[in-house]
Amino acid sequence: MFRSSAECHPRIIDTNMADADSRPLVAQSDGTLLLEVESPSYAKARDLLSGFAQLERSPEYIHTYRLTPLSLWNAAAVGLDYQAIEAGLVALSRYPVPKPVLDFVREQIDRYGRVKLLPGANGELRIASDDPNVLVEAAGDSQVASLLLGRRGGELRIAARDRGALKQAMVHLGYPLDDLCGYVDGGPLPVSIRERTSGGEAFGLRPYQRDAIEAFHAGGGPRGGAGVVVLPCGAGKTVVGMGAMARVGARTLVLTTSTLAVHQWIEELLDKTTIEPGSVGEYTGVRKDVRPVTVATYQMLTHRPSKAGDFPHLELMRDAGWGLIIYDEVHMLPAPVFRATSEIQARRRLGLTATLVREDGREDDVFALIGPKRFEVPWKVLEVQGFIAQASCTEVRVELSDKRRVAYALAERKDKFRLAAENPAKVRLVKELLAEHAQEPALVIGQYLDQLGTISRDLGLPLVTGATQNAERERLFDRFRNGELRVLVVSKVANFAIDLPDASLLVQVSGTFGSRQEEAQRLGRILRPKARPSVFYTLVSRDTVEQDFARNRQMYLVEQGYRYRIVNAPAK
Repeated sequence: MFRSSAECHPRIIDTNMADADSRPLVAQSDGTLLLEVESPSYAKARDLLSGFAQLERSPEYIHTYRLTPLSLWNAAAVGLDYQAIEAGLVALSRYPVPKPVLDFVREQIDRYGRVKLLPGANGELRIASDDPNVLVEAAGDSQVASLLLGRRGGELRIAARDRGALKQAMVHLGYPLDDLCGYVDGGPLPVSIRERTSGGEAFGLRPYQRDAIEAFHAGGGPRGGAGVVVLPCGAGKTVVGMGAMARVGARTLVLTTSTLAVHQWIEELLDKTTIEPGSVGEYTGVRKDVRPVTVATYQMLTHRPSKAGDFPHLELMRDAGWGLIIYDEVHMLPAPVFRATSEIQARRRLGLTATLVREDGREDDVFALIGPKRFEVPWKVLEVQGFIAQASCTEVRVELSDKRRVAYALAERKDKFRLAAENPAKVRLVKELLAEHAQEPALVIGQYLDQLGTISRDLGLPLVTGATQNAERERLFDRFRNGELRVLVVSKVANFAIDLPDASLLVQVSGTFGSRQEEAQRLGRILRPKARPSVFYTLVSRDTVEQDFARNRQMYLVEQGYRYRIVNAPAK
C-alpha cells in the first residue's frame, strides 16, 4: 500500500552495506549529490533521492542531483523529516556527508511551517511564528509589507483576499507558510465511485489511487485539501480526480488542456461515478454550460477580446459555489490562471500531473498557490506491479547529409535546432521503424508541421494537428482504437489527454527544444497497461544542438528509472 510520496521512498535504509566502496553516492558541500549508475544500490539511492532532491544531469555513468529549498519543502510537506534524510544520505554515501549539506537540509526542513497562517476576525487573517525574528524579517520584506494591515499581539495581519499573494511572497522570502485557515465547503454534491462502469464492467480504485486521494484530503483538516498528485500517464490521474470529488462532496470545477480532454473527462465522469448527465457541464469555445460539475479549458479561461482587455471567463473560477477546483496537467498552468488561483485560496485545490517540471521555472508558484506535492509513486514501481506498461527507450542518432551539414554550419544559432530537427533522413528511418514493428499500433509525433506533413504524404499516413477539426480528430482516434488504423502521425496536440490505450510504439521525430515535461508526456502516450512491452524511439541528428537538447529532455525519465539506449542509424 502507498501512503504518501514520502513513504514511496525508503525512510529506513539498510546501513549494513559490505563496505564504503559499494556505496553509490558522493555528497558535496555545494549541495550536489553524485550518483553512480552502475552500482548495485543505484535503484535504492535513486528512489531515495527523488523524494527530496532534484536531478540536474544524467549522462551515462554519474547522475547529478541537487538539494534545493523547494525539493526539501516538498519533502517536509509529506512528512519526510531531517532524521530520515540524514540516515539515507549517510547510509548510501561513499564518504562522510559534508556538514554544510546536513546543515542545509536541516535548515530548509525546519523552515517549512515555521510561519503559520491562522484564521482571524472581520475578514482578516493572522500570521504567527514561534520565532519573532522571522516575523520581523517578513515585515521588512517589500512584497510582504505591501500586504500587511498591521501588527497585533505579536502577530501580523492581512486581508483574507491576500492569502494567495502572501503565500507567494513568503515562498520567495524562503519561509513557506503552513496555511491553517481551512476552506469553504462550496455547494454540496453527493457523488460516489461506481463498482461497475456504465457498460457493466467491474471497476474500483487501485490501492495507490486510494492513497493519493487520502494524502490530498488528509481527513478534511486544514493541512489537507490543497496539493499536487504526481502519477505517470496511464496510471489513472483522472480517476484520482474523481475520487477526490467523491471525498470532498462539493461542486467541482475541472480545468484541462483542450476540448478533447474536456470530452474525455465528461465521459469518464459519467462512466465511473454516480453523477447524473444533467449535473455535468462543458465550458469551451463551443458550449458554456455551468453545472454542479463543470469542465473547462485553460484556453477558454485565458481568452480575452483584445490584448489590453480583461479575461472575462476567469470569473468562472471565482464562482462562490465551488468546493473543489481540479487543475489537470497542472504543469501547464498559464499565468492568468495563476493570478486567479491566488484569489481563491479558500477553495480546495488539486493539481494532477505526470511531472512537476515547468519549463518556465514556476514550480514555486505551483507549490505556493496549488499546494505541495502530496503524493508520488516512482514510475518503475507501477510498471513492476503491472499498472503501467513496460517500456524501452532508444535514442537513434541520424547523420545529416553533406548538403544539410553545410547549411547547418552556416545557419544562425537560432535556426540550427530546426534544421537538425527536420533532418529529411528521419523520414526514411520512420518508415524502417514502422516496418520493423509492423504489428504494433504506432504514433509518429513531432513539433514541426512541415516535417509531419512530409511524413504523412510520403508514407500515406493520416495526420492530426491543431488545425484538424474536433470531429475529424475524434473520428481518426476512434479508427485507431478499433484497429482500422495502425499508425497515426500527430503533432504536439497529442502531448496531453488523448486516450489511445493500445498504442505501443512511439516514434518522436522532433520536440520542443529540451523540454523534460514533453518527453515525459510523450512516453506516457504508450504506458497504458498491455500484454506487450511498449517501445519509444526518439530520432536525433548526430553532432548537432538537437543531440544536446535530447540529453536534457530525457532527464526526468532517467530520474524515474528509465534508461536510454543510444544507437546510430545505418548510413545510406
